Amino acid sequence: MSNRKVSHIGVAVVEYQRRFLVGIRNGDSPLAGYHEFPGGKCHTGEPSSACAARECREEAGLEVIPVHNLLSVQHSYDHAELDLDFWLCRPADASDELFKQTLHGFHWIPAAELPELSFPAANSAIVELLVKQYASE
Repeated sequence: MSNRKVSHIGVAVVEYQRRFLVGIRNGDSPLAGYHEFPGGKCHTGEPSSACAARECREEAGLEVIPVHNLLSVQHSYDHAELDLDFWLCRPADASDELFKQTLHGFHWIPAAELPELSFPAANSAIVELLVKQYASE
């Protein structure tokens, strides 16, 4: 671990009917072009669960309820040191209409298809966990 500042990240792993909300990082951000779950840096003193819900609302326009922390990961990239908390979240207003909504470039992806996407390295363990828990049942 270097002496670089560590960023605490809250990630919303939004599940509905064995599908997960996934977007693609835009061109002006680190790891542009990679797939991502909604998430971002926690504000000072902000719990990662609240951060995950806020980031989902800001990025996808979707209100979610954090259920529990699925996984916490520390990862070192060339551009940053990260502590990521992946929160299982449920849509606050769940209905089949969710699949028809425009969610600012985010889409519902079946769990079994997650390994086919290009996620950043820090997400490999969570993708593996989700496939194991949601794709095989």
